[in-house]
Amino acid sequence: MSRAAIERALASTARREARLDRRAGASEPAWRTAAAARIPEKAEAALRAAFARAFALLFERPALLEYGVRPDELAALFSARDAAFDARPGRASLRRLGSGARRANSLKAAASAVEGVALGALGIGLPDIVLFLALLMRGVRATARSWGFGCDTAAERLYMLRLMRCALSRGGERAALSAGLDDGASEPAPGEFELELRRTADAFALGLLTVKFVQGIPLAGAAAGAANPVYYRKITRYAELKYQKRYLKLKLASTQ
Repeated sequence: MSRAAIERALASTARREARLDRRAGASEPAWRTAAAARIPEKAEAALRAAFARAFALLFERPALLEYGVRPDELAALFSARDAAFDARPGRASLRRLGSGARRANSLKAAASAVEGVALGALGIGLPDIVLFLALLMRGVRATARSWGFGCDTAAERLYMLRLMRCALSRGGERAALSAGLDDGASEPAPGEFELELRRTADAFALGLLTVKFVQGIPLAGAAAGAANPVYYRKITRYAELKYQKRYLKLKLASTQ
């Protein structure tokens, strides 16, 4: 396995990450800040609580995220593609490692648009959150598995939450979270997972506050529902980058 090829792949990943960071910006756009300021406090509190409940439900009942998933097949596929990368590291073999998750995530993005617009058109905002997060977490889990990482240990669950929060963050907070993710997954301290769950729920609530609030209003809802695939793509693309980076760093360490 060529150390130089892995270093080139890591450098390419770093450039992609820098572009995503620049696109995220250093602070919230003025229009979003102004719109969020007009949302009633009760609505904001309800949205934060709804995301927290949805995350807790999905972590408590992981079977909801495993419907139609064949972990053994995914593990076998990763093993074959990992061996191919070891034999001939390069762009083509690296691209194949994440190709299955990318195709699945494209389909799930379309599904999130359908369910978001459908519920939005009915004037339903909060029930949509569980459906949206289930789709999103399935996508992130598929991405993790395509790069050889687990999903259900305490360390990996904490990593997944932090990754999603980082994807929605900006500026200094994003840089700090990103650096922590680059250190890999670690066992949570007592209470750390619950704290991260609340922080991630709050990040989703703040990020989707305006569109989800509008989605609870008839007629205006369909436009807000269309925001679901935007957030889905943003987070799954970031997950692809971070899990790929973890994979490459482990490969690089194995060549020393």
